[in-house]
Amino acid sequence: MQVADKSVVSIHYTLTNSAGETLDSSVGQAPLAYLHGASNIVPGLENALVGKAVGDKLDVQVTAEEGYGPLREELVQKVPHENFQGVEDLQVGMQFMAQAPWGEQPVTVVKVEEDGVTLDGNHPLAGQDLTFAVEIVEIRDATEEEMTHGHAHGEGGHHH
Repeated sequence: MQVADKSVVSIHYTLTNSAGETLDSSVGQAPLAYLHGASNIVPGLENALVGKAVGDKLDVQVTAEEGYGPLREELVQKVPHENFQGVEDLQVGMQFMAQAPWGEQPVTVVKVEEDGVTLDGNHPLAGQDLTFAVEIVEIRDATEEEMTHGHAHGEGGHHH
């Protein structure tokens, strides 16, 4: 069986940045299960896995555009300290959910200054070229329920 749309694919992966630093890995944990063709993983990785089989190992270079997108300056903005009433010891790196015109969006505190707090709504990996070292460990047909929900269920997926 090969990786194709409507298949649930389980992979082990190690994600590194352009400096070779490991950012995330499934090694030592359950593999990541995703529904192929449902945009559950970044496009550059999903496209590279098409046609691969169980046991295949590959290193996939993913550009920012095919990964978490380019850095968007409009998603970085300074807001007044009043927006953080009740938050003690506000620090760089803290994450919050913010109301955006399109709904809730995670934001990260990037600067705390006297005249305001700078927030970044970009994905933490936006603007970065990434490398995924991947091993395909299982491929199976997706169930009707998984197709309807748009993601894999069971170990490594959702709805445990």
